[in-house]
Amino acid sequence: MRRSRSMAGSELANSGQSDSLLLDVDRRTSADSEGAESCVGGSGGGGGPGSGAGNVEQIGHGHFFTKKSFHKPSYCHHCAEMIWTLIGVPGYVCEVCNFVVHERCMKSVVTPCSSIAAALIKNPVPHCWSDFIHVKRKFCNVCRKRLDDTWCFRCEICDCYVHAECQEFAASNCRECATYTPGKEGSQLTQYHHWSEGNLPNNSKCALCRKSCWSSECLSGYRCAWCAVTAHPACHKTLTQECDFGPLKKIMLPASVVTIPRTELPMETIIGVLSYKKTRERKIEEKEVAKTEQPEKSGLAPRATVSEELSSTTMNNGKDSSGESTSSKERKRRKERDREERESERKERDSQQKEERRSKDKDEDEQDSDAEIVKVFDGNSSMRRKVFRTITVNRNAATKEVVEAALRSFYIKDDPGNYYITEALESEERPLDVFTPISALLTETSRESPSLFLRYRDKDPNKGFIKVYPGNLKSSQGYKSIPVSSDTTVDDVLEYALRKFGLGTTTKSKYNLIEVTMDNRVTERVLTHSEKPWRIMQQIRKESIHQMLKTRFYLQEKEDPHGSSIALFIGNLPQNLSQRQYHGILMGFIGESNPFVSIGPIYYEYGSVVVNYDNNEAAVKAFNCLKVSLYDERSLLVMLLPNIQAQLLADDRELTPLLVFVNVKSGGCQGMELIASFRKLLNPYQVFDLGNGGPLPGLYVFRNVPKYRILICGGDGTVGWVLQCLDNVGQDSVCQAPPCAVVPLGTGNDLARVLRWGTGYTGDEEPMGVLRDVIEADEIRLDRWTVVFHPDEKQEGEVKAVAACQILSNSAAEDNSSMFVMNNYLGIGLDADLALDFHNAREENPDKFNSRLHNKRMYVKMGLRKMVKSRSGKSGARHDLHREIELEVDGKIVELPAVEGIIILNILSWGAGCNPWGPERDDVFSKPTHWDGMLEVVGVTGVVHLGQMQSGLRSGIRIAQGGHIRIKMKSELAVHVDGEPWNQSSGTVTILRSALRATMLKKRKIKLPLPPIAGHDAEKDQNKEA
Repeated sequence: MRRSRSMAGSELANSGQSDSLLLDVDRRTSADSEGAESCVGGSGGGGGPGSGAGNVEQIGHGHFFTKKSFHKPSYCHHCAEMIWTLIGVPGYVCEVCNFVVHERCMKSVVTPCSSIAAALIKNPVPHCWSDFIHVKRKFCNVCRKRLDDTWCFRCEICDCYVHAECQEFAASNCRECATYTPGKEGSQLTQYHHWSEGNLPNNSKCALCRKSCWSSECLSGYRCAWCAVTAHPACHKTLTQECDFGPLKKIMLPASVVTIPRTELPMETIIGVLSYKKTRERKIEEKEVAKTEQPEKSGLAPRATVSEELSSTTMNNGKDSSGESTSSKERKRRKERDREERESERKERDSQQKEERRSKDKDEDEQDSDAEIVKVFDGNSSMRRKVFRTITVNRNAATKEVVEAALRSFYIKDDPGNYYITEALESEERPLDVFTPISALLTETSRESPSLFLRYRDKDPNKGFIKVYPGNLKSSQGYKSIPVSSDTTVDDVLEYALRKFGLGTTTKSKYNLIEVTMDNRVTERVLTHSEKPWRIMQQIRKESIHQMLKTRFYLQEKEDPHGSSIALFIGNLPQNLSQRQYHGILMGFIGESNPFVSIGPIYYEYGSVVVNYDNNEAAVKAFNCLKVSLYDERSLLVMLLPNIQAQLLADDRELTPLLVFVNVKSGGCQGMELIASFRKLLNPYQVFDLGNGGPLPGLYVFRNVPKYRILICGGDGTVGWVLQCLDNVGQDSVCQAPPCAVVPLGTGNDLARVLRWGTGYTGDEEPMGVLRDVIEADEIRLDRWTVVFHPDEKQEGEVKAVAACQILSNSAAEDNSSMFVMNNYLGIGLDADLALDFHNAREENPDKFNSRLHNKRMYVKMGLRKMVKSRSGKSGARHDLHREIELEVDGKIVELPAVEGIIILNILSWGAGCNPWGPERDDVFSKPTHWDGMLEVVGVTGVVHLGQMQSGLRSGIRIAQGGHIRIKMKSELAVHVDGEPWNQSSGTVTILRSALRATMLKKRKIKLPLPPIAGHDAEKDQNKEA
């Protein structure tokens, strides 16, 4: 089938003009190049209408359309309507990026081709890719094909999707989340939309015409990554470019107040994404243990990241969460092997499907017998890494057609005359004649596909032009073309570029020339004044043409406008050491040649410190040293923290940024899903993973914010953990008691129930709805209580054994006392015994306790077992607990009834929603609340009574109510505080009202009318949440 080629856009007029806009090595004269420059308007808000190096109106959309008759239903990527080729209406498809369009829509196309997407970027921002995933009903943002049943990556920040083989061709146009500009006040800052194409939510409506703009059949429509506004491709150009963050503007941390110093560390290291860690650990285990799995193809294997080395050990009271038995590790290893086998089988199926699709394409073109698959390398580097692209051409195709096909496979939009191909042989590289057909490379004995090099044709290898971009300069101009030769140094380029940008050559000592490579991670390198840029580009071009097109030069000030103060958070150090000891430990790892400026604050109870540097290179060097260091056979936890310019937040009284903590280990996979959703909806620098340093890094980042709220995603233990950290660091913060909301991910979730946040997060709730509820929630006070356990003095025989230890202390009783903070409840006796059995079973087999429903089932099973043992007399529970303890409330002795356990309540929810106090009735007790300064004491008579309480048939036995409780324990009993159980020896338990109160957020019963979201139906969203 013959195809008639038709080019649309400004590239028809002058293909050489578009070539100059796409290549950083320009062969045209300086005057011609200057005429093609684009005017760019940068802004402190980030991502403005002129944030690219050019725009579609100036350089064209870059598509290379060819007419095609589709043999199956196809949809236009511009208007999302069907192309009726079966009734004679032709369609067009881009040979580079597979953009499909009606003939009537060609003149109004605004979506740029993947081949020029990188040329439209002024400030490249790298994506933060996830691990390998499978998704449905999504499309690749590079090749625009479906992602169903194929391996792909997803950006954790801007929700961009790409095939594994398309990842290296994705443009570095992620959402810029730190755009602080010195010298600007809050009223002068403007945030602009960040548009991403396709994969819109269902039922999305255009913010301009109010018509449906989403499609499940193709990649179409645009969505703002900040405010979630959706629009048609043509309509989004008409909308105002300023973004107000939509319904989340009250809790959004603006990008204009966040600063990240320029470092070579990738984005996932700074925001704490540990996506590649499991894959890396799995591969290491397989190599060491089995060594039977075949290595993956280098083109699909995920690259190692700096964040792989970060430890995910939590710091809950200094306990190591990695304490697993050998058997559990073996089971995990076997599961990972089984999973790897399933993944390899899927990959084989994917490859078979690709071959089938490729054969179908051959049938459509009626060239099955003459088609040949050719491997194309774009340079020496790809040959060494065995990374290539395949093209299908006719055996009798001339070299020019092969070059055109190779350029399309590498998403390069340029004049084919600037390139040539050579045969890639093992010992040499042989150039091919222009008229040499592919069939000449095939031999009867050779069964492998021929391999070719794609090379750039040097018209004059000794001179040319390079493009220099303004970087962080306050300039509204685009790049400048600088003539260079083989002898031109960086010093010469700086002098010429400063004169071009109108900055004067007298300030040359204040600037650097930066080499920026926009690959999967945007990397920067400061060039020395003696280096020669033209030779650098020639070397890069020889290694990889694709890398050459993604390499730029930026003119940048030496002094970082974001400031030179860099904070490193360091964890997994020993607890309760002195500042001098911490200083000595760190300097032993870092070295005396790279000292930090200051140390502090120090979190003694958690073994964590913050050190500050005033130099970017020194901070990165220290980071790299510490991340590979071990102390007591534990890897140090190292994080580079962002900085918030809190003075810019004081002007906006309605703005209350939300600090989000997510315990990804809670609720199965729900924690991972939540943290990914919140990173996309909010600024990722306000979302923290508790498995990566705990609450302390986030609290340190927000220490100077005048007012903010906290959202805790986890169980009651996670809430207590965050509140405990707030107690320790709140005194050093401007906002000492921020109100806290809860997303229940645990098993009981009693505090979340009292505050109306639900019985447990099921995944059906929309994360946007959760954030709306946090905005509307009311502040309420939560009483907290100090529990002091003072064991009895040692017996006479035991005193002799510890006499030496007692000599060193002022009082043996002080050493043996322990103190806790209680938020929910305290139990002694039966319920604590059940909690201890459950805790021990979970410690032995942690893999079995990963489901909320399964945990409740295990509780019931253990209760029934204890009830059977109780009737047979083999139970360890105390039937005479009222004889083993003495209760004193507000200075008065309270006589206990015959009970097996007592529960002291601060909130009216216990055991996953049960109310032991019972409904309100007329008696001597007042109506309890969790802010009245009173505790309620109830009794439990046995396991049957517990079951009746859980089912709502009975309440507990009301014993007392008061604000000061003292309990004398005459023997060892099971005790738990907020669900943390242990066996407590005889002694005294004192419960006092703590001065550490917490401010919580209580969800409203009646929701306020939802603010409209452009592109969404607010009424439908509200009905869905209801």
